[in-house]
Amino acid sequence: MNKETNLLEKAEKTMLDYSQATGCSVCIYDSNLKPYYPNGIKNEPEETVCPCCPYFPCQDIHIKAIEEVKKKGTYHIYKCNMGVMFWVSPIYTQGSFSGAIRGGGFIPKKLQKELQKGVDIFSNANDTFVMCNSEKSKEELRDRLAATPAADDEKIQSMAEMLQLCAESLSTGNEDYHEIIKRRAEQQQTIAKIIEQLKKQYGETKPGYPLDREKDLLASLRKGDAAEAKKTLNELLAVIIFSNPDQFNYIQLRIIEIVVLISRVEISPVKSGSLSMEINSQNLKLVQEAKTVEELTDIIYKIVDRVSGTISSFRGIPHATALRKAENFILENYTKKISLKEIADVAGLSPPYFSTIFKEEMGENLSKYLNRLRVEKAGRLLLETELSLSEIASNCCFEDQSWFSKIFKTYTGVSPGRYRNQGGK
Repeated sequence: MNKETNLLEKAEKTMLDYSQATGCSVCIYDSNLKPYYPNGIKNEPEETVCPCCPYFPCQDIHIKAIEEVKKKGTYHIYKCNMGVMFWVSPIYTQGSFSGAIRGGGFIPKKLQKELQKGVDIFSNANDTFVMCNSEKSKEELRDRLAATPAADDEKIQSMAEMLQLCAESLSTGNEDYHEIIKRRAEQQQTIAKIIEQLKKQYGETKPGYPLDREKDLLASLRKGDAAEAKKTLNELLAVIIFSNPDQFNYIQLRIIEIVVLISRVEISPVKSGSLSMEINSQNLKLVQEAKTVEELTDIIYKIVDRVSGTISSFRGIPHATALRKAENFILENYTKKISLKEIADVAGLSPPYFSTIFKEEMGENLSKYLNRLRVEKAGRLLLETELSLSEIASNCCFEDQSWFSKIFKTYTGVSPGRYRNQGGK
């Protein structure tokens, strides 16, 4: 039995429960957008309002809605030509779209009142009759619609949100892909608004690239001001995308330049620059592997968050200078054996006192902090090299392979071998 069959069976059980709880009609779509109706459910309004609803052209309305939610990552509420309300949510498997679930079968309260008053709701709706091939009279369609249950906006919203929860429970993966899509959609919405302003201001002319805003971006990052940094970043991205539509490779190159620029911001006083180089290398790799503008934007947003967050975390800390010195030393030496006394000496504090303030200010004790850094380093080596587990254990300062496996599983939930086999998932 393939994965899609398993998913359909799970979705069928979920949608049967959903239908019983809400009284909605339901439909399941596979990855090819083929509709499937669970057994044992009368699919109102398809059967009582318009028998043509599952077919062309009504089905086109549903497919269009599914295409919309694939981009948004969350539910979408819409209505058919008859005025019946529907809502649909996407399902993902390991980050890939694998289908959708749909609810519906209610008319708005406003439409119900119009029907009760005898308003001719079809007077300007010729498409309705074309859709039904004129097989139903206006009176019959009106009677069918009047028999459809009504719901107010609040109830329809609640049923759509409940359907989204069902979709999220059916989705699988190492990260909530619904949240990823929603986050990326919001990012693109923000940038799109700035692009619209640029269109009004410049028309077909390309605006010059605002180099001064790059300086503002760096200044915001050095202050640890993520909100201001993102605002500036949005302006830079909007200009790049507006001036170079449909030129993904060029946009990618410009974003690489911004990543390199951000890497010059001093996160901590690492004089050798080894950590900065390592972080920069990881970021560039992510940007180079991105396939869409949405991915690129999401990556650079995360970079800005990480850099500004790291800087701001030191602001207002009573022992910030001592901790910066300690952080510098740790980040340069965490792959070697280093003692509490060595780190405390660098910070200029006694070992017991340093241990106390480190835990208070950093949120974890020194041992856990070192293990976390070593596990993160080991994770990168597992994915980016062919080194054996024992070699990686040695390179990351674990006593032996057995201890390495134990600590690695504690922090990631899986063994090093499985982590490598699953590509880090």
